[in-house]
Amino acid sequence: MTGDPVTGGPVTGGPVTGGPVTGGRADPVRVAVIGCGAIGSLYAAHLARVPGVEVWAVDPWAEHVAAIRSGGLRVTGLADFTATVRARTDGRDLPACDFGIVATKSRHTRAAVEGARAALAGASVVSVQNGLGNEEIIAEVVLRVIRGSIITAGAVVAPGVVRYDAPGDSWFGPFEPRPAPMHAVEQLARLLSEGGLRTHALEDARGPQWTKVIFNSATSPLAALTGLSVGRLCTDTGLRAQVDALVAEAVAVCEQEGIVLPRGPGEAVDEAIAEAYDHRPSMLQDVLARQATEIDVLNGGIAAAGRRAGVPTPRHDCMVALVKGLEKAWSQ
Repeated sequence: MTGDPVTGGPVTGGPVTGGPVTGGRADPVRVAVIGCGAIGSLYAAHLARVPGVEVWAVDPWAEHVAAIRSGGLRVTGLADFTATVRARTDGRDLPACDFGIVATKSRHTRAAVEGARAALAGASVVSVQNGLGNEEIIAEVVLRVIRGSIITAGAVVAPGVVRYDAPGDSWFGPFEPRPAPMHAVEQLARLLSEGGLRTHALEDARGPQWTKVIFNSATSPLAALTGLSVGRLCTDTGLRAQVDALVAEAVAVCEQEGIVLPRGPGEAVDEAIAEAYDHRPSMLQDVLARQATEIDVLNGGIAAAGRRAGVPTPRHDCMVALVKGLEKAWSQ
């Protein structure tokens, strides 16, 4: 994309400024990546390139972990390098870490974080997952939580190999009910930026997070239910009206909650038509594979926020019911 997909403005600026990457410490900064699929692998590999950073990763896929341990974690696509990552299949085998990055599917959040509880006890932990509600679950296990939103994309193409498909900034900020200190947010943002994944540290990261969630919740379930790509969905007159209605409901929740969106979600829809016409959202891919979707943290997350704010979200409730019904049909 030519502009910043969340803010809509040009992509400008460099890494978050600060001190040396090790924070003046002689010992390494240890980062635990919880979930080493496409996103976790990309973040682990880029962080591992930064001097003074030691990256540990945990994932239940034994072949992937074995390949990383024997030959490193290779990145292809938009980048080409191999990084040293200490990979394990059991979170109990991780040492105490300074930071945690949770990159699992949302339905695995609780089990994954609890499995690495000891390693994360003193860490500042960020969610780079889809949807709403992941930080709340993490905050039940650890004391210092960071709200995160990302637009990086990739795919694990073989054990130990991740393809970097699309660049994109990340936005981190303290999770308000149980916040990590701002200096920790800034340090993690600086490390990721120095590793090659530009990350912005914000006092309030709700706006970027909701901008992404609104776009995904307005397009993903309709794509999953119709089988259409984003571009085909959003250029159909009748379906585009439903997309816009879902956006409007979510924006009403933001307005009630005082969440300032950095750009209008409708702009992201128009941009997707122009630049990602044939893209099939992950929810559509999950449906085609008859796998559980993340509807609960996308439309379900917006509907839950609406109930707390006293804002009706009947269309989002409808999307949850329809996709849940589709999932139920697979088991019959």
